[in-house]
Amino acid sequence: MTTSAPAHLAGNFAPVAEELTAHDLPVTGAIPPELTGWYLRNGPNPRDAASSHWFFGDGMIHGVRLEGGRATSYRNRWVRTSTFTDGARVYDERGNRDLAAGAANTHVVRHAGRTLALVESSYPYELDGRRGHELETVGPYDFGGRLTTPMTAHPKTCPVTGELHFFGYGGLSAPYLTYHRADADGELAVSRPIDVPAHTMMHDFHLTRSHVVFMDLPVVFDLDRAVRPGGGMPYAWDPGYGARLGVLRRDDPYGEVRWFAIDPCYVFHSLNAHDEQQAGGERIVLYVARYPHYGSEAGGRAHATLWRWTLDLATGAVAEEQLDDQSCEFPRTDDRLAGLASRYGHVTSAPTPGRPQERAALLRYDLHTGSVARHDFGPGRTPAEAAFAPADDRPGGPGWLLTYVHDAATDRSDLVILNADDLAAAPVATVHLPQRVPCGFHGNWLADC
Repeated sequence: MTTSAPAHLAGNFAPVAEELTAHDLPVTGAIPPELTGWYLRNGPNPRDAASSHWFFGDGMIHGVRLEGGRATSYRNRWVRTSTFTDGARVYDERGNRDLAAGAANTHVVRHAGRTLALVESSYPYELDGRRGHELETVGPYDFGGRLTTPMTAHPKTCPVTGELHFFGYGGLSAPYLTYHRADADGELAVSRPIDVPAHTMMHDFHLTRSHVVFMDLPVVFDLDRAVRPGGGMPYAWDPGYGARLGVLRRDDPYGEVRWFAIDPCYVFHSLNAHDEQQAGGERIVLYVARYPHYGSEAGGRAHATLWRWTLDLATGAVAEEQLDDQSCEFPRTDDRLAGLASRYGHVTSAPTPGRPQERAALLRYDLHTGSVARHDFGPGRTPAEAAFAPADDRPGGPGWLLTYVHDAATDRSDLVILNADDLAAAPVATVHLPQRVPCGFHGNWLADC
């Protein structure tokens, strides 16, 4: 008798077994010669091909090197965390939480010359960037011993100051949330607890020129789930907890956090945020991929759609607006406009429930006009998150979207490069990879400095 694999280990969710290095990849089309660097993407790839939840697999980075109009190499490597090399160990021999134990499977970013693989439950892991050693694991990184909490997988780099803003959450006792700030040189300069009533799953947050905004939403840690045999996510939807946004001024990082109530919902990912000056005072505008609830037990499967929240700092009012009814996830923008007003946002869209004619696609939202451009990759071809690669030094200017695309007919993957300003057009280039890239999470275009 055979049993089918669970959904998070089947199809293109199934892990790959080999670490490969391949050179001079075949290309259809023409790679823009301006693109010199690495496209990296992280995701769960359990080494033993088994995990109790998609979120828990060992991290694996898939990278393509572009240089001089060529795809010079592909490389994939597991992030060799202590969990990967020594097995799961949440607590050390003295009973202390081992913050080096984790999967490092969610994101990969660069700050102050370091490339870091991230997961929100533990420390980041530094990756080697030397030619010929790219993506090899250096080890856990704790900012010279200053970081004493986990680090979110969604830090924000301020394009004005170069500072890296992030937070850590979790634990069985307060403080459940801590805000951190590292300067442009990588020195951890600020760490301050934020008072919240419980340990909630806080996956992302917002940054503007003047503010940090936390999302305290009703997906609450459940100890019974955490100790239940078989694993699974230790969080439960609890709308009675309420939902609120916490605003902290960046020029007063140890000051008051001001809370704004919103309708219960859940948000994995923010698109962008910015400050806005009006005659009546200051406002903060936030764009999110918003779910009406979390978890199948909360009322059936839900999909996220693009919403805008506008916080009026003078009156305390919050305007909540749904901008589209198409499903969306993995929202991204030109990172050089993180925390600043940006006109365009890009999302990955799966078929919306009740619309069987739809296919997975990339969408480009014009946040000024409300128009939506779409790129459909064809039958059986499914895109992942798309990262923006700029064409020149003008923030918000022209550029390309890079994404891995899985082809169900061949069970292979490509790196597809699209013109961000002409999204419906045929791909600029398609890089054919030597193996499948499983469904994963987040990544970045890391141009050579």
